[in-house]
Amino acid sequence: MFIEQNYQEAFVIYEDLLQNDETYTPAMLLKMAFIAEGIGDYSQASFYLAKYYDENPNQRVITKIKALTEQSSLMGYELSDRDRFLKFITDLQTEITATLSVLLIISLILLLFYNKQAVKAKYYLPTIFLMTLVFVANNFFDAQKTGIITGSPTLVMDKPTAGGKLINVVDPGHRVVIKSSKDIWYEVRWGENKAYVKKENITRL
Repeated sequence: MFIEQNYQEAFVIYEDLLQNDETYTPAMLLKMAFIAEGIGDYSQASFYLAKYYDENPNQRVITKIKALTEQSSLMGYELSDRDRFLKFITDLQTEITATLSVLLIISLILLLFYNKQAVKAKYYLPTIFLMTLVFVANNFFDAQKTGIITGSPTLVMDKPTAGGKLINVVDPGHRVVIKSSKDIWYEVRWGENKAYVKKENITRL
């Protein structure tokens, strides 16, 4: 449908896959952004591009989002070496966990096989170490929860209360890492600092 330029019909199918089946491909997100931009829905186009950015961070996506939102400076699109490393680890979580699990099984088999010889505590250290790594890989290698600011204007506060100090007033397009949820607020990473934004002003990616 998209190739035949039946964009509205294609968009309905894409949206159903994204919203109901919670499945998508990077190419699908780009097509959805293209369609949304074509009908003048720049906020939605920015959302799909930001979601694409989570999967494939690159400068061209940032440039396009800046053009759509008419903002020369956007927060949340700068990836540090730490962010890149964490993304690499989370992308390979299944493979890392599987590899460590296989090594753990081999270690347990060897312990059972050489049980009588393994009389010292040091023989059990590799198994304990692998068990710890499997636990960490399976429970702590989760991808960061991110969102894009869609409210206009949006207040960024230093505390989860209207009586807190105002950090900034921003327009849609800024990307944030969501750290936690507190009532009607999200605790987010704003630059290198902690901040709070009302949930109604953020769309989860």
